[in-house]
Amino acid sequence: MTWSWRMESADGTTVEGVPSERFPSQSDAESWVGEAWQELRNQGVDAVTLLEGDREVYGPMSLHPAE
Repeated sequence: MTWSWRMESADGTTVEGVPSERFPSQSDAESWVGEAWQELRNQGVDAVTLLEGDREVYGPMSLHPAE
């Protein structure tokens, strides 16, 4: 199975036009989003959901700082 992130806007719709990478493991996917979250926010992504194939593992996880 491959791991990927679904990029979402604040209203929960998928953000189109943001490249979605595939990863061989959950830890690779989590490491990548830990490095790329600011760039994703700059591209209009408000939250991400981790997927293993088509199965939602967790999320949506906000890319905004906690208030």
